[in-house]
Amino acid sequence: MKSPMRLMFPKQGCAMAKATITTATLAAYCLVIPGVLASESSILTELSMAGPEAALVKSLQEIAESRVDSALSGIEQLLKTNPNFRLAQLIKGDLLLARVRPINDMGNTGGTPQQDIADLREEARARMQRHRESVPHNAIPKYLLQMPPEQKYAIIADTRKSRLYIYQNIRGEARYLADYYISSGKNGSQKLKEGDKKTPVGVYFITANLPREKLTDFYGSGAFPINYPNEWDKRHGRDGYGIWLHGTPSNTYSRPPRASDGCVVLSNQDLNAVSATLQVGITPVIISDEMEWVKTDDTTMLRNKITQQLESWRRDWESGNTDAYIRHYGRDFSSGNQGLAEWVQHKRQVNAAKSWIKVGISNVGMFLYPGRDDLVVVNFDQEYSSNNLSNKMKKRQYWMKENKKGPWKIIYESAA
Repeated sequence: MKSPMRLMFPKQGCAMAKATITTATLAAYCLVIPGVLASESSILTELSMAGPEAALVKSLQEIAESRVDSALSGIEQLLKTNPNFRLAQLIKGDLLLARVRPINDMGNTGGTPQQDIADLREEARARMQRHRESVPHNAIPKYLLQMPPEQKYAIIADTRKSRLYIYQNIRGEARYLADYYISSGKNGSQKLKEGDKKTPVGVYFITANLPREKLTDFYGSGAFPINYPNEWDKRHGRDGYGIWLHGTPSNTYSRPPRASDGCVVLSNQDLNAVSATLQVGITPVIISDEMEWVKTDDTTMLRNKITQQLESWRRDWESGNTDAYIRHYGRDFSSGNQGLAEWVQHKRQVNAAKSWIKVGISNVGMFLYPGRDDLVVVNFDQEYSSNNLSNKMKKRQYWMKENKKGPWKIIYESAA
């Protein structure tokens, strides 16, 4: 049995830390990952889940509880199946080193660039934070106002907490399914221009499924492009391209929380799980600075309001009353290259040639824009017929309140 030795703990260290511990106990982990010693039921519940992340968090917990042999055994088992998990490699190195001398910091190894060590510490914090803050089971992301029947899942990314959530559509209700660690832009979020290495914030949709065979190894097991810049981005002069959900190179299990050029990056194992939920042209990918949760009932009022406005728009178009129909469009409306004035003139000419109009809408999806309470993206299937034309299309509208007490108006409209 190794003789105990004394390590110095900063005053702000773990509350449960002891002054006299074995050489293998890593006091530094208490500071790098605040609250690592917490034993709330939420952590224990999450640790019952299978997977590399749960195994890693369990080992971190055991380190802080001085059960180092068990922690090392768990890390070694983790690395047998995931040898490129660099954070796990770092922890194993610390555990082995702590057997011969005290550790005063996480990643207390020589010869490794300090930025690499700092990145791995951030990954450890992000992963541990998720398991200290369980997903609320009585709330949903506020952005999911209405999921259409054809949409089986919704994806929400929280860039601040490096987390991607999947919600399933269960008879029109959003139900939590799973969540995963992610990496996002090196320079944060709120992408503005090409090359700024930021991840965009907004409501986007999967546009393609690119298999591994069509990609370089950098993108891992596959990639799913999204429609950045979307219509709202273009309106505000945001540019750039190539924002994808994708995997990691074959020699890398996961990347640090801030490591991409703007894409949302998952481990290949996690991407494979997520890919089963993605529908090209249908699945929304909502990227936020920070997830906002609300009770399910809190979305009802806004959903009902938009539903009423959408139905009023449909009836007024069908009635042939062009003035009433036009009143649903905001002064800042645009469609393609047309502003409101040009669009109104065109619509008056078109409607003048109609003796009757029928409009049907179905499969309606509504998504509140991240960071805003006054902007909603609405998708639906439209079936239009008149005395001289009939067609079907998927349509996308942006509804916005022009002022806090004003009505909701359409500010953008086009085929989706």
